[in-house]
Amino acid sequence: MKKENKLGGLRWFNLILFGLMGQIAWAVENMYFNTFLYNSVYNGASQYAVDNSLDVMGAISKMVAYSAVTAVVTTFIIGILSDRVNRRKWFISIGYILWGGITACFGFITRDNIAVLFHLSDEVKILTATVVTVIVMDCVMTFMGSTSNDSAFNAWITDVTNVHNRATVESVLAILPIFAMALVMGLGGLVSAIGYPTFFISLGAVVAVCGFIGIFTVKDSREGKKTESGQSFFADFIYGFKPSVIKENSRLYLSLAAVCVFGIAVQVFFPYIFIYLQHSLDFTFDKLLAGLTPATIVVALVVIVAVVALIVSIGKLIDRFGKDKFIIASIVLFVVGLVVSGFMKKLGGFAIGMAITFTGYGLLMILTNAAVRDFTPEDKTGMFQGIRMIFNVLIPMIIGPVIGREVCRISEITYTNEYGVVTSAPGNVMFWAAAVVGLFIIIPVVALMKKGFKKD
Repeated sequence: MKKENKLGGLRWFNLILFGLMGQIAWAVENMYFNTFLYNSVYNGASQYAVDNSLDVMGAISKMVAYSAVTAVVTTFIIGILSDRVNRRKWFISIGYILWGGITACFGFITRDNIAVLFHLSDEVKILTATVVTVIVMDCVMTFMGSTSNDSAFNAWITDVTNVHNRATVESVLAILPIFAMALVMGLGGLVSAIGYPTFFISLGAVVAVCGFIGIFTVKDSREGKKTESGQSFFADFIYGFKPSVIKENSRLYLSLAAVCVFGIAVQVFFPYIFIYLQHSLDFTFDKLLAGLTPATIVVALVVIVAVVALIVSIGKLIDRFGKDKFIIASIVLFVVGLVVSGFMKKLGGFAIGMAITFTGYGLLMILTNAAVRDFTPEDKTGMFQGIRMIFNVLIPMIIGPVIGREVCRISEITYTNEYGVVTSAPGNVMFWAAAVVGLFIIIPVVALMKKGFKKD
């Protein structure tokens, strides 16, 4: 397959469409499934049920970890399978359709529905069964998301890009999570207005529609002829764990190590950030929407356009001058932003700290993800997607939330909700813990700089 420096309009359309919708779906999972458990499933349960059922923070941590394991196993299997059948398109399109359908199912998960479904009357069993159902369904949804997005779509991106345009592509892809997060945060007011059921059903429908669009717009990056690697499926599965393969692709694994440490730092605070905003900084989406004026909307749009232009320009500069010129500054921005965020007790100051944090976050995403794509063997792109997911998802999403949960106990806040139930919320120490973890990114980065960031 010929890889061109200019991708063309249709490829850019699919990159942005599936990239953005994938990030929106993941953002909803990472942010709203947590608040769904916290504000909907547990909210309204009696103190007795809360005390004798699964701990809410522990349930969130378990859900994140089990989802990560599901994502990695799925990506291994589908990545190898898409290499073997030499196809990406149908895994992407059909996967998004089913992903949307599973997301819509969350609109029907309530304690009352679970009680009827499983013929339960004990309120502790009802709450526990509802929490377990959410966790299991999250894993099912993750299976479809990882099939379509983590495995097939990411392999497709690597297939159609090259070393001359990857940082530019990654700069656009790095913007998408920020857009997705902003959009999902904006939808928070919609959740308050229409409720979780309508919200999940509507979102699922949109994701499914994107899958239908992909059937007609995605041009497969592979020939579609069935290929064999000359070894068994299991041999392909363990290929990336072989010491000889790791040694031969040392720069790939150093890039993945940097991604891993970066991911752990993010997961220390990210699963709990909306709960922190609501109960530590008194932030609600209703207040945000109430404070919007035409002038603030115009200013926000101007800022967004400027940020997009800046990030894409930086991507082009990285392609031109090399990743090693930008990586250290990105780490510094990320760590400093987290430290500042932890000190801020007012929403305005916290927003400044988060702006610095996510500037470094975006740059690190561009640099590390582009490096991973550069050093991935082109004939085994799908096969290495599972390895990528171990470093990018599994390890960070298991270790990060646990660190966050433990350090939150140092500064956690307790309050009594409207039902008279005493509940705890995370505190600011999690941002400082994330900053400490972020400092360790420098270790694999320095080793990679010594070996050379350039593929050739």
